[in-house]
Amino acid sequence: MKKTDKKRENALREALTKVCDQMLGEVAGFVWLTHLVDFNRFPQSVKIVCVFERDENLEKALAEGQDARFYQAIDEQFKLANVGIKNSRPYVSFDTEEACERCQQGNWNQRFKRLSLH
Repeated sequence: MKKTDKKRENALREALTKVCDQMLGEVAGFVWLTHLVDFNRFPQSVKIVCVFERDENLEKALAEGQDARFYQAIDEQFKLANVGIKNSRPYVSFDTEEACERCQQGNWNQRFKRLSLH
């Protein structure tokens, strides 16, 4: 990993940690988030996955427009950290622990393989 890639990774991680901490206190059923990236194709390859505990938690959050809160929080933190992504919406997806358990027997690595880093 190049030095610039390490800096970008640290900026992404720190920004998303702040978003995660904020959303844990504000959005019912949200439990964690993570990101995947191929720095050879940055920023197009960035994938951010926001995970809820149950399908019904995610459905309720989306029905209430909580996804907009995630986009806004991510955009704000990315701006503060100079990540280089102004609009996070194309990079963010939502998932549930329940769906991973049902479809991949709880194996998140297998589940993440379905996300293409384009």
